[in-house]
Amino acid sequence: MNQINGAIYEIHHMDMLSSRDQWVNRVHPLVKLVLTVVYISTVVSFQKYDVAGTAGMLVYPMAVFLLAELSFADSLKRLRIVLPLVCFVGILNPFLDKHYVLIDGIRVNGGILSMVTLILKGVFSVLASYLLIATTSVEKLCCALRMLHVPKAVVTQFMLTYRYVTVLLEEVNRITQAYMLRAPHQKGIHFRAWGPLAGQLLLRSVDRANEVYESMLLRGYQGEYQYMRERIGFVRQDLAYLLFWLGVFAVFRMWPVILVVGGLFS
Repeated sequence: MNQINGAIYEIHHMDMLSSRDQWVNRVHPLVKLVLTVVYISTVVSFQKYDVAGTAGMLVYPMAVFLLAELSFADSLKRLRIVLPLVCFVGILNPFLDKHYVLIDGIRVNGGILSMVTLILKGVFSVLASYLLIATTSVEKLCCALRMLHVPKAVVTQFMLTYRYVTVLLEEVNRITQAYMLRAPHQKGIHFRAWGPLAGQLLLRSVDRANEVYESMLLRGYQGEYQYMRERIGFVRQDLAYLLFWLGVFAVFRMWPVILVVGGLFS
């Protein structure tokens, strides 16, 4: 499987995950979107030396992984490109931050603490965003954005870009395969063919865009999709889920729960 087919497969797989009949998938999309935003804001609000407080925020991703029955190993595999980049952001902190912090009478390099904290913040934020996409379809996510009064042009552009990126990848795959059949012994695409192939891709994209727009008009499109508002209801379980996690975030932000629990068992 080449890279283009792999990318198409990953997009379809994420759509399959978000359409499963799991309890977390049935939670109102606005609740999950608000919780994700609040969670990321809470995670990044910890001080740069507060490793214990930041590590305690792992409770939300782990709980959602268990409730949604998602494979943690498969998720890390799909995030294998993003997570290393996030981890490398603070790799120079031990050399740039020369402060020392006293922890139980032990002097610890503040650069190491800030590096670990920054890595945890980045990893937890990426995991929270991934869980939102893996448990919420793009249509429901757009519905939640419109409920927050995000401009309809922005929401429509986001949904069409996500929905039809596979169409663009399939066109790229066809052009690449046609080129390779005409040059079977050549490794890659010759740089002299980059311009003509890019022009062909642009023309095909414009033609496909016109076909998609005409189909939308025939189905009653008038500038905004009806993002399934009539089929998405807000029930008491959604409110309970929202209030529960907001309370958990507040507790873990105000008190070092990990240190308190560790002190009980030490």
